[in-house]
Amino acid sequence: MSLLFTDFASWQAHCASTGEPLYQPVLDYEIEQKGRTEEIIWSGLQRAYDVMRDAVKTGLTQDMKSRSGMVNNGAKKIAASPITVLAPEFKQLISRALGAKEVNSCMGRVVAAPTAGASGILPGVLVTLQDLHQLPDRKILEGLLVAAGIALIIEQNASLAGAVGGCQAETGSAAAMGSGAIVYCLGGSVEEIFAAVAITIQCMLGLICDPVAGLVEVPCVVRNASAAAIAFSSAQIAIAGVDPVIPVDQCVAALGEVGQSMETRYKETALGGLANTTRGREIEKMVLVQDVNILPDEDIH
Repeated sequence: MSLLFTDFASWQAHCASTGEPLYQPVLDYEIEQKGRTEEIIWSGLQRAYDVMRDAVKTGLTQDMKSRSGMVNNGAKKIAASPITVLAPEFKQLISRALGAKEVNSCMGRVVAAPTAGASGILPGVLVTLQDLHQLPDRKILEGLLVAAGIALIIEQNASLAGAVGGCQAETGSAAAMGSGAIVYCLGGSVEEIFAAVAITIQCMLGLICDPVAGLVEVPCVVRNASAAAIAFSSAQIAIAGVDPVIPVDQCVAALGEVGQSMETRYKETALGGLANTTRGREIEKMVLVQDVNILPDEDIH
């Protein structure tokens, strides 16, 4: 597939030369690659965001207990907690991101943005952003296009998959997408949007993928919540004009380099990290026993 841009520098240069908003070349790319009208693309984005909002609602209202038992209605517990660490809005953000990811772990309907393992981050970020700033859906959908452009570039130059680049590639990329979308939706400049992406990658760099029992539950669910918080902190830093020092394209290159050098056991294999703890191995044995189907002996009549 021909891509309009392969790095952030060319994306920025294109918009500077054409005067287009940052989302426009991504929209044009979608129209060209999918052979669909602009109206259909916007409609598809709206459906995706509706599913994200539904996942947030489901995670906070339905029974979210996974088959393994490792996920057990965490989002509702956070929302109902009498202790608020920072502010009610922060607690909302954490509960929403965690809840949407719990929906995925419980086999519910989510948007893989960019992956199912990171599917709670953008919903938590965008729903909270919209509530806080009373933004119309159209602005959020534009933010989704900006997030998609960010993911395209990361995918080309690093990875979006935990099996390739560790959790930094999954939750890290989703957080970078979210932080860029936040700054865009709040009227930040292109420089500030890309600074948010760079800062987020710097914060997430080196995070391994170590799912307990090979399930995308622990520590994946809580990482969705913490990544959503990092997306907001990075956006706040960037929109204030703080220089990330290392340019965003070089941050993406570092993401790819770290992913390539990361040992295989830290890439979604459940061979290292939390998956290799004593308790992690105990859970793995219990889950495997639960999933074994005892078949009748063919010789028995």
